[in-house]
Amino acid sequence: METVELEIDGRKVRVAPATTVLDAAKEAGISIPTLCHAEGLEPFGACRMCTVEVESGGRTKYVVSCLYPVEQGLVVRTRSEKVDKIRKLVLEYLLARAPYSRVLRDLAAEYGADPNRFEREGSFCILCGLCVRYCAEVKGKCVVGFVENGPRREIAFDPYMAARECESCKGCFPLCPTSFAQAAYFLALAREHESASSRDVSASEVA
Repeated sequence: METVELEIDGRKVRVAPATTVLDAAKEAGISIPTLCHAEGLEPFGACRMCTVEVESGGRTKYVVSCLYPVEQGLVVRTRSEKVDKIRKLVLEYLLARAPYSRVLRDLAAEYGADPNRFEREGSFCILCGLCVRYCAEVKGKCVVGFVENGPRREIAFDPYMAARECESCKGCFPLCPTSFAQAAYFLALAREHESASSRDVSASEVA
């Protein structure tokens, strides 16, 4: 079987040609932090926490390891001064959206990120897309999706579908690093209940 040899943090690693740097590191027992990656889901590359330093042909660049494919002779550094600065900045931005997330706070402590560096944006969704992708890719339902744009962008459940599809599932809840998915689900249920009550009132008035 054909393999690709690369170096990760000074360790020689052999993997299949189509492997991503993130998966190659996992196979070697080397941990790279992620917030938008989960087994069984297509790579998304949204959170940038898995950024690493790679060197190829004498050139160094910084790439998202969950999307970057391995190549022969590639040198990967999962921790360096620049990599840590990138992750610190990512965490400071995300903490402005979800300041109470235990996952983010634990990572912030590791990388020395300041949770108060940026003004809080009033959303607890970090746009990792895990709930959206799980629902679409694993369940094939598309009950939850992205809404709005810019700073107001977050996820939302379709109220009608959530009331009928999610009670027996809720598989996206444990994937969410901020618990926003669970809050958005209950908000959707409240809206569906309100809508159903309005429909009942309208029906009684017609009768």
